[in-house]
Amino acid sequence: MRVRRTRRAAVLGASLVCASALTACAPASSANTVNLYSAPEENLQQNVDRCNAESGGRYNIVYHKLPRDADGQREQMVRRLAAGDTGLDILYLDVTWVGEFAEAKWIREWTGQDKADVERGTLQGPLQTATWDGKLYAAPKNTNVQLLWYRKDLVPEPPETWQEMIAGAQRLKQEGKPHWISLTGAQYEGVYVHFNTLVESAGGRVISEDGRTAVVDDGAVQAMQALRDLGTAGVTSASMNNAKEDDARQEFETGQAAFQLNWPFVYASMVEKKPELVDKVGWARLPGLRPGVPSKSTIGGANYAVSSYSTKPDLAFEATKCLRNPESQKFSALNDGVPPTIESVYAEPEMAAEYPMRDTILEALKDPGVRPVTPAAQNVSTVLSKMLSPIGEIDPQPTAVRMRTEVQNALESKGVMP
Repeated sequence: MRVRRTRRAAVLGASLVCASALTACAPASSANTVNLYSAPEENLQQNVDRCNAESGGRYNIVYHKLPRDADGQREQMVRRLAAGDTGLDILYLDVTWVGEFAEAKWIREWTGQDKADVERGTLQGPLQTATWDGKLYAAPKNTNVQLLWYRKDLVPEPPETWQEMIAGAQRLKQEGKPHWISLTGAQYEGVYVHFNTLVESAGGRVISEDGRTAVVDDGAVQAMQALRDLGTAGVTSASMNNAKEDDARQEFETGQAAFQLNWPFVYASMVEKKPELVDKVGWARLPGLRPGVPSKSTIGGANYAVSSYSTKPDLAFEATKCLRNPESQKFSALNDGVPPTIESVYAEPEMAAEYPMRDTILEALKDPGVRPVTPAAQNVSTVLSKMLSPIGEIDPQPTAVRMRTEVQNALESKGVMP
């Protein structure tokens, strides 16, 4: 998930004059300018301004907005880094990109006191997304985790397992009540997130721990079976196989769904658009695959990295630490809807109103699922999203055999266009 609130597509005062699409030129800067390239975030400039003021003139962060979509963000940075562009200092990376950027030697390792400062108080799941080959290459900026949202007026207690959720929805359907299970079934990263959650919940693996070899074990087969069970159960909307995050949100808000598997942004939307629904909705960790064994919900979010081509790395590391410190993370959580990676922020009193589900989020974050960290993350996502869609047509065992081959090809960048 990106963010829960509407973003303004503001134009930055410092414009880029680009000689070509491959070698965009950085704006003129002084010796203390630190160029931050980050996704559009409505209130991020306020954190930038505060950090600049607190630096006492040591650095001046200039915020440059990347494209709104993740593919556009990655493409712009990859092209400029491949050209050795020195105009990028701090980079906003989706949690799935760290392995790729580190392996390509585009980002610097965090070491010494800088590393210690980042690790202090940061949740282990987000730290794992910032690590490649046993080294820290990024500072977790924000995280995210999906929850199960359910209608308390229809379901007294949230289901603990995937099969219990499906059975509950089928029972509601027989009773003529709202019964849909709303989730992201479209052929993109969203369906991969659900698959990874199920694989992790089953204790399985798709890729080896070092991120270089396809495994696709029995846990992955169980995950595919669970997805197919849902796709053939008759308890999803007709548009489920085309649904992304906001589509699932809208389905739930119509009142036709009893369950929704989605990120916490849906709560703020309900408060704003469907206040009559809020008191009827509860939340819980995602259902697992086995009774008594909690699920491991896949982490989302973003990390900050320092470019290997930055000519001011010391200033960039210092500025990055301010941009993701507890004060910055709390501000962004309250104003832009991006959950913190620093555990202590969840205990702040101001968090209670915006995140009444904060204890559940934190519980899931302490026992999370993490997508395999690999330099070929983009390739793997493309392959898996295609193989898992539509979910009702998955044939688990034969798909597992084919998946081992295609994921290995993806890891070796064979036949896949990222």
